Amino acid sequence: MIWESYRRGFQSYLRLEKSLSGNSIEAYLHDLDTFTEYIEEVKAGKQPGDIVLSDLEEFLKWLAIKNLSARSQMRIISGIRAFYRYLLIENTVNSDPTELLESPRLGRKLPEVLSINEIERLLAAIDRSTPEGERNKAIIETMYSCGLRVSELVNLKISNLYFNDGFIRVTGKGDKERLVPAGNQALKQISLYLHDIRCHIEIKKGEEDFVFLNRRGSHLTRVMVFTILKGLAIKAGIKKKLSPHTLRHSFATHLVENGADLRAVQEMLGHESITTTEIYTHLSREYLRDAILSHHPLYNRG
Repeated sequence: MIWESYRRGFQSYLRLEKSLSGNSIEAYLHDLDTFTEYIEEVKAGKQPGDIVLSDLEEFLKWLAIKNLSARSQMRIISGIRAFYRYLLIENTVNSDPTELLESPRLGRKLPEVLSINEIERLLAAIDRSTPEGERNKAIIETMYSCGLRVSELVNLKISNLYFNDGFIRVTGKGDKERLVPAGNQALKQISLYLHDIRCHIEIKKGEEDFVFLNRRGSHLTRVMVFTILKGLAIKAGIKKKLSPHTLRHSFATHLVENGADLRAVQEMLGHESITTTEIYTHLSREYLRDAILSHHPLYNRG
């Protein structure tokens, strides 16, 4: 089948040209497979170059009939857009039929964010009399100081810490590396953990370069970081739904609220598109609105 050959080419493009992770590639291919299923069922015989806007609009209706949520539909359309960008690069098609396609409307859900006071309460809840406590403080200081994804944190390497320069090197989505400025407090706590705690752990072979280890000498898992944060949230009396990503959202929101350039925040977070980072401008607007309404004399008269 001709669509299968395009699928293989698309897969190679995602892996070699875009350097995406295995999970991301599978997600894109799943989107394409869904579209191919529709073509075989409704538009049998059509090739990628034959597809026009009306075909895609009918495809959206087909997805809706299958009771896919608006978010799932958007995810699939995003995959089809990427597929046609690939075909354009390869000169397989002359135009992109997805260009004028309107995606299903989806209200953007703003992520949960901690206040600065809640960040301080989280840190204060750590029992620093234990080795794990010093490690956990270093973890939270690092995540909040650098806006790391949990996968970036657990895979952070000692060889990628540049204390003198005030930077750390992290490996993000698609194995893309970036340099991230780290605050003095975070670097100080990492150094304390490395020299006073970690040095006493019997480290397993192959784990020597990982920064954060468990008591058995292996690098931490994502689940363990979730567990640490949830436990601290309970101790700190924080009722919000807390995850490692909450610290990343809080980091970005606090930067934007204090006037950081959006492009700089994009680089810090490792977002490929500025539109992903723009959600934090919406968060900031909510913050400004609440601040104004709560202090404006006309809105606070009894």
